[in-house]
Order: sequence, then structure tokens, then C-alpha cells
Amino acid sequence: MKLYIKYMVSLRCKMVVHEELNNLGIKHAVVDLGIVEILNDITKQQREILKENLLKYGLELLDNKKSILIEKIKNVITEMIHYSDELPKENFSDYISEKLGYDYTYLANTFSEVKGITIQHFIIMNKIEKVKELLLYDELNLTEISYKLNYSSVAHLSNQFKKITGLSPSFYKQLKQKRTQNLEDI
Repeated sequence: MKLYIKYMVSLRCKMVVHEELNNLGIKHAVVDLGIVEILNDITKQQREILKENLLKYGLELLDNKKSILIEKIKNVITEMIHYSDELPKENFSDYISEKLGYDYTYLANTFSEVKGITIQHFIIMNKIEKVKELLLYDELNLTEISYKLNYSSVAHLSNQFKKITGLSPSFYKQLKQKRTQNLEDI
């Protein structure tokens, strides 16, 4: 049996869910981003307790099929951008469709209907978050970041970054350096 959990997007979230399942004595095989494979059926009472306990951490146990599908889409995108070393070479639409086993048009329409934004916009927002993270680590320059995230050029990355954040990547990086300097002065 599978349980789907909303807002489960990090390793820390996985640890919290794993701990809560253990506390309730629910045997499980897999705890992954947004999904838990449990070995036996759980009682209504266990489900309610799990739901309440997860809410304390900002996680939500899902019941609605559309909500579950949206979380699956978000998790595929999050995993693709934030947790893989390299983005897929194929179109994101083909990749997502293949991963989830649904027609991309159906996925895109459902996502837009429920979230109010397109899958493409959600991907762009995640890519920009990854750019921010990489800029803060200061291990790669903008050209390397652009290449790593499959942008056609540094200019394209910079334009998207400015559109989403209102700042240029270089200004964003300067802000980080100023914050660090200010903290050192304290």
C-alpha cells in the first residue's frame, strides 16, 4: 500500500516520516519524497494519528487523487532539479510523462487547474532556486551553472533569474557577500 504526503521535499522530511511510522509501529519498505510504501494495511486510527502527527511538521497526508497526482509531478520535478547530478537530456515533458506513466497534456492540464500555474513555470521556479543555491555555494561560475541546468546561454539564465527574483544573478551574489561581511562585523 502507498501513502502520499504533501510538502515532503527534503531528506529531513523523509527522516521525520520514517520516525513517525516507527513510532506508530507501521512497517514500511520505502520512504521517498512524497511517497511511503507500507507493508501492511493501516487502521483508520493509525492513519488519523499519522495525519495529525505529520501536520505538526507541516506535512500533509493526501487522500484526493488529483492532489496525489500533483504531488507526484512536483516530486519528479524536485528530484530532477535538486537531487540529480545532471538534468535529463530529453524534454522535461517527455521525462515527466515517462516517469509518471501519464500523457503529458493530461498532467499539464491537471497541474494548471489545481495549482494555477503551468508545469513549465514550476520547473523554471525550481531551476532558479537551484541557481540561487549554486550561487551561494560559490563553487561554480554563472557559465558553469548555466551549462549544468541546461540553459541555452548565460543570458537566458540571467533573464529568467531576473524575471523570477527581480535581481540579476551577480547582484544576488553580491547581496550574499554583503550579508556575510555584515555578520563578520558583529
